[in-house]
Amino acid sequence: MNTTVATTDTEGKTWEGGNQPLKASYGKMMMWFFILSDALTFSGFLAAYGFSRFKFIDAWPIADEVFTHIPFFHGNYPMIYVAFMTFVLIMSSVTMVLAVDAGHHLNKKKVTWYMFLTIIGGIIFVGSQAWEWNTFIKGDFGAVQTKGGNILQFVDTDGNRVAVRDFVAITPTEREVHERSKGLWFVDEDALPPYQINDVVTGFEANSNILVRTQTLNEEGHKTVLSRTESLKALKENGKTVVEGANLHVNEYGSPLFADFFFFITGFHGFHVFSGIVLNIIIFFNVVLGTYERRKSYEMVEKVGLYWHFVDLVWVFVFTFFYLV
Repeated sequence: MNTTVATTDTEGKTWEGGNQPLKASYGKMMMWFFILSDALTFSGFLAAYGFSRFKFIDAWPIADEVFTHIPFFHGNYPMIYVAFMTFVLIMSSVTMVLAVDAGHHLNKKKVTWYMFLTIIGGIIFVGSQAWEWNTFIKGDFGAVQTKGGNILQFVDTDGNRVAVRDFVAITPTEREVHERSKGLWFVDEDALPPYQINDVVTGFEANSNILVRTQTLNEEGHKTVLSRTESLKALKENGKTVVEGANLHVNEYGSPLFADFFFFITGFHGFHVFSGIVLNIIIFFNVVLGTYERRKSYEMVEKVGLYWHFVDLVWVFVFTFFYLV
């Protein structure tokens, strides 16, 4: 009889939510469920990126030639600024760990300080990512897109990139973009390209030290450089338009798919970081106001910390896929 009563009581407590799976609270379990589902989402995106990259491996942009900029400095610094962004984000994860540990010891002062540092790190990362997007969109050297959609870049005889604006011979043109300000309300037209193909060809012919480099990789893993005769032929017969930078339609660095995935995946991750910053700010002010001090529990700091660590871990994979591999 006693056994039956004990069993009944145990079952009642179980179904009434009295148990804590893995000794975690309801809030922490829900955060883990969210992290798991979000991890599967990012895994799908990165898997799609991997399949697309290896399908077009011969025309995929080389990261060391794309991400070479540092704010306020001119020159070629491959991956330096991206490495800085990654370091800042990882260090913000460290400060979050210290904030959680301080919360376990009910040390309000340290929790406040480490949460503040975490927020600053997140803001630096998001700001850096916005700057990187802006630089990627504007471009640096420019290129020519062929009728088949391929990209032709320009290099000197030493293999160094040459910007289109440095050799193009600009000729006056009478064509204008149709705009509403000119009374053309029902006409939609893209902006004119920065230069015309004829201007590029003329400038190319006047500079004998410039060659065309295709987006296709050779057996040595470098982009194929055409001879002077082949370069001029490719421009005259296949040149379609001049492109600068990257967007969802064209990409001066190579395959447009690279830009599509770059904007989507890094943007999706950037949105997660921004959301984490907002959450951290809310928790930070709660800490300052003493909300968790009165509760004698800083579990909310630990919950948002789980999310922040997940965001940092995802960036490690994004960084590896886009910049290192």
